[in-house]
Amino acid sequence: MERTSTTPPPSVKLSIRDLQVSYGSKRALGPISVDIYERNVTALIGPSGCGKSTFLRSLNRMNDLVPSAQIEGSVKLDGTELYGAQVDPVGVRRRIGMVFQQSNPFPKSIAENVAYGLKIEKKLQKSEIRDRVEQALRRSALWEEVKDRLDESALRLSGGQQQRLCIARALAVNPDVLLMDEPASALDPIATARIEQLIHELSASVTVVIVTHNLQQAARVSSYTAFFYLGDLVEYNRTEVIFRNPSQEKTEEYVTGKFG
Repeated sequence: MERTSTTPPPSVKLSIRDLQVSYGSKRALGPISVDIYERNVTALIGPSGCGKSTFLRSLNRMNDLVPSAQIEGSVKLDGTELYGAQVDPVGVRRRIGMVFQQSNPFPKSIAENVAYGLKIEKKLQKSEIRDRVEQALRRSALWEEVKDRLDESALRLSGGQQQRLCIARALAVNPDVLLMDEPASALDPIATARIEQLIHELSASVTVVIVTHNLQQAARVSSYTAFFYLGDLVEYNRTEVIFRNPSQEKTEEYVTGKFG
């Protein structure tokens, strides 16, 4: 779908063309063509079951893990096709990290959680791993809270801290893109505000794509918004355009609360 804003767009990070996902004989998404812009936050909105999470999981090939999923079309990261026959899906997920709705720390120490991806990625010296763990915890705004208890179990952290720990774990391998599927939906308002502030800070160095049912959150954190409905991309534009002057009637009905 073409954007209608006259503002010159930033560089394209992800280029999606004719993406279609089916589960068995049921079409779940698409075909969809859209560009995701570098070092910006893009919010995916729409009612439950409209294809937002399916789209998100297609960007780093998580849908490959669903036996009935059939994916067609093209997803390119910096011009490189991610669905090529010789492309390693695990390598794709290192470059495009993901944070899920429910925080999922491993039953290991705080430090081991963050270092997990580093240990399977390549052989690093212990000092390098330690530095990368600290850097990731700083980027996720968690370092000052845990620096004196890195050997404690991650399961002892609060819900909001666990979610930031999962963000740190994703950031430790220095991804180009961070996908977030309802990352604050299980958190209280204070923890949610911290996650939103973190998303804003991360967008200076990482391209962020977030699924959210919270329209106010989408308006607060994103520069671009895509509205999905019944597996189709209805409208995509600058966030202020989507919320103040959408071009599609269905978009206006959704953002004004006439259905949801």
